[in-house]
Amino acid sequence: MRVNQWTKTPKGYVIISMVAFLLIATIWSLNISGINNGIIAVGVSTVVDILCSRIAKRKRTLPDGAIITGLIIALILSTTTSWYMVAATSIIAILSKHLLVYKKKPIFNPAAFGLLLSILFFRTGQSWWGAFGDIPAWTIVFLLIGGYIVTNRVNKFPQVFSFLGMYFILLLIMGLINVGDATDALRPPFINASLFFALFMLTDPPTSPAKYKDQVIFGILSAVVGVVIYGLYGGLMYLYIGLLVGNLYYLLKRRVSSRALN
Repeated sequence: MRVNQWTKTPKGYVIISMVAFLLIATIWSLNISGINNGIIAVGVSTVVDILCSRIAKRKRTLPDGAIITGLIIALILSTTTSWYMVAATSIIAILSKHLLVYKKKPIFNPAAFGLLLSILFFRTGQSWWGAFGDIPAWTIVFLLIGGYIVTNRVNKFPQVFSFLGMYFILLLIMGLINVGDATDALRPPFINASLFFALFMLTDPPTSPAKYKDQVIFGILSAVVGVVIYGLYGGLMYLYIGLLVGNLYYLLKRRVSSRALN
């Protein structure tokens, strides 16, 4: 595939958007630590992906999925995260892509899986700095523009809108009845995290449904589980847990459909 053709693919748009986010956030913060983490995450993700593909004797393809996973990890982990934790998170993410599969497709969003386990195992700091949570609020426009283009390309608007709609409605209800720290979830960097998550992680085609009805169920389920976890425990894991439960729903849906065809 030629470069000009690749840049017009959904994965091409995602990579271009995330590299732009990386550069904008780095320039604004005057700190190149995020770029260093990006190089480590993308490099390690790519190498592990290629090695796993060769071991499995799969057809050689451009490791663009691994590049995206590495960029997401770099944009979410704090810029102060140690290089070996960045590398370990990337390894876990890519291994999940190759080991936890159903019909040759990953069950879980690799980046979400790796980032969740990095919290549990390494207590990593996750600032979502690449979602512009630490710089002026108006820069969220860049996030929305990139997210709109990507969501449009992968045809996932029902999924994004159902997630964000249910997510904010539940947080509003929690705020009105004073349950948990709902108001904090509506402030930077949490609001930036939820938008980045919905536009660039929830929409991952291999681990989420294509049919509109299933997209709506997937989005609502991910939001409900995520908000419940946030209300009960707070912390940084709630979005990932919501998405992974949504991934399990999609797995169940595929298994049921496969049995029905047989």
